Amino acid sequence: MPLNRGDIDAAEYSLPAVDLKLGFQALARHYYFPGWHQPASLFELIINREKRDALSSTQKAQIEAVCSDNVRHGLAESEATQFAALKTLYSEGVQLHRWPTGILEALEKSWADVANEEAGADTGFRRVWRSLKTFRADYAIWRELSRL
Repeated sequence: MPLNRGDIDAAEYSLPAVDLKLGFQALARHYYFPGWHQPASLFELIINREKRDALSSTQKAQIEAVCSDNVRHGLAESEATQFAALKTLYSEGVQLHRWPTGILEALEKSWADVANEEAGADTGFRRVWRSLKTFRADYAIWRELSRL
């Protein structure tokens, strides 16, 4: 593994609490934020459409309720546990860094280039990408106004 050989001196694999449990602090002394590849951790349940359509309305509602609660719990617990993990990582000598704005902008542009290329080749991806871009543009209004 490159981390064991000392070929890589920085890492951000999942979230601080997960990375701490995996022992990354013993292998990499630098930790960079934000994690471009994973701004949030969510679990998903994928059900075959025919099987889902065959469920009763009660069964569908039960699955929806459990999945929705799982997302709420996961987001709340995840947010609540990261600062303690960061404190531990820091106390064990890991240096915490924030990516410079220029690097974040380059990552965003590169991702948009790839996503636009993929959208040109795949109608399903194009539909989802268009929806996400619209949501992000609309959400930017709230994000800007609610920023302290």
